[in-house]
Amino acid sequence: MHSTETNLDFALYATEVAMAAQVASRVLATAGGEIKNRWLCRTAELIRERAPEILAANQVDLEAAPGFGLKAAAIDRLKLDDKRLNSAAEALERIALMTDPVGEILDGSVRPNGLEVSRVRVPLGVVFFIYESRPNVTVDAAGVCIKSGNAVILRGGKEAFQSNQALHKVLHDALEEVGLPTACVQLVATTDRVAVGHFLQMSDQINVTIPRGGKSLIERVMADAKMPVIKHYDGICHVYVDRGADFAMAREIVVNAKCQRPGVCNAAECLLVHAEIADQFLPQVARDLSSRGVELRCCERSRRFVSGCRPATPRDFETEFLDLIMAIRIVDDLEQAIEHIETHSSHHTDAIVTNDLAAASRFTAAVDSSAVMVNASTRFNDGGEFGLGAEIGISTDKFHARGPCGLRELTSYKYVVRGAGHVRT
Repeated sequence: MHSTETNLDFALYATEVAMAAQVASRVLATAGGEIKNRWLCRTAELIRERAPEILAANQVDLEAAPGFGLKAAAIDRLKLDDKRLNSAAEALERIALMTDPVGEILDGSVRPNGLEVSRVRVPLGVVFFIYESRPNVTVDAAGVCIKSGNAVILRGGKEAFQSNQALHKVLHDALEEVGLPTACVQLVATTDRVAVGHFLQMSDQINVTIPRGGKSLIERVMADAKMPVIKHYDGICHVYVDRGADFAMAREIVVNAKCQRPGVCNAAECLLVHAEIADQFLPQVARDLSSRGVELRCCERSRRFVSGCRPATPRDFETEFLDLIMAIRIVDDLEQAIEHIETHSSHHTDAIVTNDLAAASRFTAAVDSSAVMVNASTRFNDGGEFGLGAEIGISTDKFHARGPCGLRELTSYKYVVRGAGHVRT
């Protein structure tokens, strides 16, 4: 179904999908780890077997991408190839090797009266996941949800509609093969935004919504959702090069953080440089970045050391470019770098490059972001890189989860109390 369809009763459709997911979630909550792992491994096999048809569907989306106004970085997020499909399959296989979080006893005690009290990890229930571009996220989200015992309703963007349909067919067929309800993973069959509004009202059936995309999407979900939301607004990520930095290391980190994949949320958007090293370091790193096609937008002080740059505006320091653009500012010291980050960061990922242990300790203590890096690229804030197998998103919230949301972040807990005829007096 496409967004131009007018014969779909969106309210009825959303109700049917959400209720089916709720029923499936009850099955998943008590499913053993073995059947969930069988599904993960079988899905990985099918992704590799059906790569040609998945890539053909993706090609249809790529050809339509310019009509949706997608720029180069967004098209890169949309694009699938054999390597990315294999990476998606490998992520599922890594998840299968991980400990099943469901049923884990977090802690427990025996009360003086003999009652045994345990806190046990349980699934959240039904996840409504809304995302844009990046069809490989379809696979990651489904894998993390199923392993953690949650049913998931996937709502991808119109720009990836054909790709998501092809991938969902694989997920669906694997569920059928292993004997799990196919409603464990459902793909919303329309790209019409009206349907999203109905899903966001269904707090009785959907336990949490996770939006992953642009700021306008996140704001819309936050305004309309009747259930809890796990989100991040922007990925305004910083790299601060301290006076105690190794220049070669710093240059490599800055270039990687900005250029490796500029269109993703953990790419660096702003470079801060300590004033004491600016005259030496900035010309070097500017050449590195410019040679890779990065447009530099510099503060007044840094323009003295960077030729061919554009003057930075205040807005440049609060923009998630998602492109080969970087804002640069010289700061007087570590404290001014921390102040800049706390003022302008989206609290996603921020990094310091330094060999000064005291500076690194101060930075990690003072910068309040979901991930704080020391001598490492911001690009490492990722579920796979953190050993979570995969992720459904990176949260900049503090409740209920923060940072990459993997298996444990998609669970809650309940108390299990065992007695021997105990009554309260």
